[in-house]
Amino acid sequence: MSHKRMPKRKAAIAVGGVAALGAAALLLPNANASQDKDNATAGGTADARTLKAGDASDLAAQLQKILGDAFAGSYYDSGKQQLVVNVVSGDDNVIVQAKQAGAVVRQVENSTAELKAAARTLKTKATIPGTSWAVDPRTNKVIVTADSTVTGAKWDKLESTVQGLGSGTATLKKSSGAFKTFVSGGDAIFSQTQGGNVRCSLGFNVTASDGSPAFLTAGHCGVAAKDWSDSATGQPIATVDQATFPGQGDFSLVKYNDAGTQAPSEVNVGNGQTVQIKQAADATVGATVFRMGSTTGLHDGQVTGLDATVNFQSETDPGGVDTVTGLIQTNVCAEPGDSGGSLFTQDGNALGLTSGGSGDCTSGGETFFQPVTTALQATGATLGDGGNGAGEGGNGGGQAADGGQAGAGDQAADGDQAGAGGQAADGGQAGAGGQAADGGQAGAGDQAGDGGHAGAGDQAGAGGDQIGGGAAPSDPAGSAGDQSGSGTAHDGSSSLTGTR
Repeated sequence: MSHKRMPKRKAAIAVGGVAALGAAALLLPNANASQDKDNATAGGTADARTLKAGDASDLAAQLQKILGDAFAGSYYDSGKQQLVVNVVSGDDNVIVQAKQAGAVVRQVENSTAELKAAARTLKTKATIPGTSWAVDPRTNKVIVTADSTVTGAKWDKLESTVQGLGSGTATLKKSSGAFKTFVSGGDAIFSQTQGGNVRCSLGFNVTASDGSPAFLTAGHCGVAAKDWSDSATGQPIATVDQATFPGQGDFSLVKYNDAGTQAPSEVNVGNGQTVQIKQAADATVGATVFRMGSTTGLHDGQVTGLDATVNFQSETDPGGVDTVTGLIQTNVCAEPGDSGGSLFTQDGNALGLTSGGSGDCTSGGETFFQPVTTALQATGATLGDGGNGAGEGGNGGGQAADGGQAGAGDQAADGDQAGAGGQAADGGQAGAGGQAADGGQAGAGDQAGDGGHAGAGDQAGAGGDQIGGGAAPSDPAGSAGDQSGSGTAHDGSSSLTGTR
């Protein structure tokens, strides 16, 4: 398999299960359809334009330059489909310009500089595992979140730091779950390391700066392993070129080893439907977004904060912290098995890669995403088709090579067969929930090791033991040829559902 082409490798293929039907009903009727709207005057707000979220993001960037120091953030009012821009002071003529450009202008107390200063204070005094903070332009405050592991002296320290910033500057809230990196949000990708098996997932297909086909995935995956396969026991088909985690982001650029690999720029949202990814865009607070994941399928929600800082419990140092900055904060749910998956808009804008968060798709929670725009800028890659046959097939869902058969959105090679949401190669088969080999059990952060275990992040030993640190277990694992998830099993493999 070392020189095989991967027919129709998809970006973030997953099955939209029962829990995702609401999001699917919202998204699918308009998949691949233009969302352009007339620049009509919005009812109730003079001179304000009705905008789709992507256009609102573009307008916000323009107005930030116009307003300068007077700009104090912006957000999208999805009900009125208007951009709201915060201002603290400035030339009235400049503010008039912002109104004439079509935005709703709102006077606020805290400047961008003041909110950034508050975030720096938090970094200095309260970098505690299980905490995060981000600017919320709707409240014009820094929203600080503590997960369920922040208790006792840690909670007291965090609370006193937030109180020191002032009630008009920052707000503290509790999350019921624990912040953790999530495993595999789209096509499952695997690596065999000395420590065991690592499982993550593909995010968006891209073209590397040298013109070769590649994909983006989570940075903690690229740090964990260099060579990646599309089956638990298969030969590597892609190699990590660049990886960042922790620090200023959570992203990896992984190049396909075969320059002829087809890498279509699309997200499969189930039932044979795809959303063509047209461009990368910056997220806008208040905008409705969609996430695909192999565990939970398609879910939607809103962007709640930008430039978020998240302090994960360190995966390598039990007493340490892995701090990641510059993330998108949302109220979209996610679970172990969803990491690396695509965050995108209905009209085909790529926004982010699933990094981590807390909660689940039953009770809800927070999920953080690596901005795609930042990842592209850092790696030099471009969003779009790569490889010789890129873009072929459109909405066909999947393609089988050498006599195989593929279900909706899936890919099978050399006579293997993949059910909906899964992908099979060389006798191995992965359903929507993914797969781990050697009898181990993959934890939230996706590593299975011989006799190892996981802390908040992420390792499971071959014996199947897992220590969660608040992290729910990922996918039950059997032998290398077994299959887990909601996909259909073939070739004698067992079928498992409920991959929590």
